[in-house]
Amino acid sequence: MSVVHQLSHGWLVDHLSFINKINYQLHQHHEPYCRKNEPTVNFGSLHMDTTSSFEPSAASLASDMTREPENDDRQDSDMLIEKYVFRSELFDVTKPYITSAGHEEDQRNNEKKDLMDGVKREISTSVIGKKRKRCIVFNQGELDAMDYHTKIRRLILDGSSQLVQEGLKSGFLYPLSTKQAKCSEHVNLPLDTCKLSELCEMAKHLSSMNEMKLQTLQLMDDDMSVNEQDLFSRIVENNSSFTKVITLMGQKYLLPPKSGFLLSDISCIQPLLNCRKKYDVIVIDPPWENKSVKRSNRYSYLSPLQIKQIPVPKMAAPNCLVITWVTNRQKHLRFVKEELYPCWSVEVVAEWHWVKITNSGEFVFPLDSQHKKPYEGLILGRVQENTALSLRNTDEKVLPIPDHKLIVSVPCTLHSHKPPLAEVLKDYIKPGGEYLELFARNLQPGWTSWGNEVLKFQHLNYFIALESGS
Repeated sequence: MSVVHQLSHGWLVDHLSFINKINYQLHQHHEPYCRKNEPTVNFGSLHMDTTSSFEPSAASLASDMTREPENDDRQDSDMLIEKYVFRSELFDVTKPYITSAGHEEDQRNNEKKDLMDGVKREISTSVIGKKRKRCIVFNQGELDAMDYHTKIRRLILDGSSQLVQEGLKSGFLYPLSTKQAKCSEHVNLPLDTCKLSELCEMAKHLSSMNEMKLQTLQLMDDDMSVNEQDLFSRIVENNSSFTKVITLMGQKYLLPPKSGFLLSDISCIQPLLNCRKKYDVIVIDPPWENKSVKRSNRYSYLSPLQIKQIPVPKMAAPNCLVITWVTNRQKHLRFVKEELYPCWSVEVVAEWHWVKITNSGEFVFPLDSQHKKPYEGLILGRVQENTALSLRNTDEKVLPIPDHKLIVSVPCTLHSHKPPLAEVLKDYIKPGGEYLELFARNLQPGWTSWGNEVLKFQHLNYFIALESGS
């Protein structure tokens, strides 16, 4: 259960628990002498293994060679099972990213002195016991952000404080003084060898990309093979009850049971429309354009015009719930509420906040930091229906969505690994519906995920083999 505590203010969520309750079990039939009917087929630099990534050790192979011949009929005892769990150290956030003292220094280093469009405000700072007045210049965007923060500050502080207190009482959160400090060693994950977004760019030149009527590729329990073009030209679904593995450019990725994905960029989103599914929930985490992203050149981003062109209305079922992750920039918040949702015929119904805390319940950034806030926003909206459709769906009752709910959690240290929404939404969405996540970086059972890095956090190196047996 990823929801640890639920109060009137919102939810305290265990992101790691949500990942690990997924049945990441790999099943492989054991054949002692040779791997007959091997389902792995190589196509250049890509191959897929629809059973597992289990490779027998030298000792196990030697043991197999001493066994008596067995029947070709596969029995339950021939089944090897390997279970994976997500690396818990990726949720070890024992102290804030920036402390209050560090925040003050950070503010001094980032003060803007010559903004033409700014407004001057005088503040007092203590310098060796004396007060000195300094002028700090804020531009209009910063002033808007400060006003917004003032409006929601009490909500964030009071709501998260109550949820944190419940977490401390139950032992889910813990004071650092009562638990030995953990080694904060850097986790070396060699993932730069596989650039999913670059592969999507290369895939545009494949001939099959022009054949936009390809059906969804379903990975059933039976052994089967696919080539690299299938992974880029159609939706891939693991409809079995077990995890499967694909190997892409030498990198292994876990596919949870009952999950589907489309690996492509925004120019190749057509397969989502071709499958003719209508989704009851659409979650969107857009790559927002900002100055730091432009300077770093590490991440791709979309302009507001490009985001508006995403064909959400064509994919949305009647009364579809649309949820958009938004940074704290007021420009983006206003864009979603005033331009994006009206363009998609979506009515804003609520605004929620994700509050990021440490394992001991502190904010990861000072609450009043000018540089970074310890929270992000989610804008929830419903697709507007016409009268006929509304009457047709009167028997599908869901609770009205409350405003200003908090989702409080310890964040994953991986960039932009958002907390799960499935359990906090369950009272407000159609059960057993069709769910879609856009710009996703991981997969979930029961969901279709799309993005040019959609398999990123499914990489095998993010997981640890917990146990294996027969």
